[in-house]
Amino acid sequence: MVTPAHHPTEAAATAAEQPNSTELDGAALRQAFGAYPTGVVALGALRDGEPVGLAVSSFVSISLEPPMVAVSVARTSTTWPRLTEAPELGLSVLSRGQGALCRRLASRAGDRFDGTGWQATPGGAVLIHDAALWLTARTHAVYDGGDHEIVLLELLTVELFPGVEPLVFHTSQFRELTPHG
Repeated sequence: MVTPAHHPTEAAATAAEQPNSTELDGAALRQAFGAYPTGVVALGALRDGEPVGLAVSSFVSISLEPPMVAVSVARTSTTWPRLTEAPELGLSVLSRGQGALCRRLASRAGDRFDGTGWQATPGGAVLIHDAALWLTARTHAVYDGGDHEIVLLELLTVELFPGVEPLVFHTSQFRELTPHG
């Protein structure tokens, strides 16, 4: 008979290291999901000649053929409704050192693009300077995701900036990657 392994180690774990099971409420889920490190993506477009954007950490590749990604946007967002009708959206994978920009993009107040270099494509996508990756896309479909909308985006262009380290968000903090090996 095989017994299941325990985490982090079989017998060496102290009481302080033992897992903590809690109810499935919003606070517990936020903490649990925060244990999974993610990149941060700025999603933006020109609306009435001005840049409009928000930060998303729920970004995932979906398909190579056709090229598609998905983002998840809170239903409470007041920015997403302004972006839904944009013909083209820019996705900028934020880079190390852009944590303050990420916080501004996630804020409900102030000029989110203050002091930030950006450019718009001919189709109106807004792309953030010094990002690790630029993608442009158009909305393909929107699905119900509970308190979020799952937005499936068809990719139009990609521009990678080799050597630019991405911004990593983990346990409500920005972190840096270090090479292993």
